Amino acid sequence: MKNLLTRRSIRKYADREVTDDLLSRLLTEAARTQTMGNLQLYSVVVTRQPEMKQRLAPAHFNQPMVTQAPVVLTICADFNRTSAWARCRKASPGYNNFLSFQNAAIDALLYTQTLCCLMDEEGLGYCYLGTTVYQPQTIIDVLQLPKLTMPIATLTVGWPAEEPTQSDRLPMESFVHSETYHDYSPADIDRYYQEKENLEENRHFVELNHKETLAQIFTDIRYTRQDNEAMSEGLLQALRRQDFLK
Repeated sequence: MKNLLTRRSIRKYADREVTDDLLSRLLTEAARTQTMGNLQLYSVVVTRQPEMKQRLAPAHFNQPMVTQAPVVLTICADFNRTSAWARCRKASPGYNNFLSFQNAAIDALLYTQTLCCLMDEEGLGYCYLGTTVYQPQTIIDVLQLPKLTMPIATLTVGWPAEEPTQSDRLPMESFVHSETYHDYSPADIDRYYQEKENLEENRHFVELNHKETLAQIFTDIRYTRQDNEAMSEGLLQALRRQDFLK
C-alpha cells in the first residue's frame, strides 16, 4: 500500500500480470474525478500488445519502460465522443476550437492524476511520460485517433521491480501565494532552491556536464529553447490536423 508521501516513479516492472479485472476497476473508479459539465472529455487507449508498444516507443524517445511495462495507457483529450453524441441527438456541436481542447485536456489530466492515486493505493507502479506532447502526431497515427482527439498523457504501468529514491520537491512556501501572486526576488530563489541545488546527485550532474549551475542543465541540455520551439510547432500542427485549431 502506497500514498502520495511515498510515491515514486517506477520504470522497471516485475514479470507479473496486471489483470483486466484490476485495470478495469481502477479505470472505472477514476471516472469519479472532477469533469467539466459532467461530460468526461477524455478517452483512454490501453496498449498491451508488444508490437503496438514497439510502434509507440519512438514517440517517447524509445524509453525502455514503454516496451517493457505490461500496460501502456494513453489518456486523450476527447471531444469527438461528445460531438458524436450531440449529432446523434439532433444537436449541433461547436467544439472544434482551442477552448474545447483546453477543457478536454484539463479533464484528461484530472482523470490521469486520479488514476495514479488509485494505482498507488493498489501498490501498482507507474511512470508518467511527459513526452506525450512532444511528438503527438506519431501517437495519433499509431492509435488511429480521430479528429477532436489529442494524446495528453501516457502512463507505463506494472508491478514494481525497483524502489528508487524519491525525487526532491520544492518547499510549499515556494509555490503557495497568499491572496495575490508574490513575485520572486533573488533572495527568494536562493532560499527555495538551495536544498535542490545542494543535493549530491544534482551537484554531480552539474559537474559531469561541465556546467556552472543546475539551472543551466535545464536550459542548455534538457529543455532547450530550440527543442521547445520545434516541438511547439509540432504540437500546433497536430492540433490543427485534429481540428482544435483553425
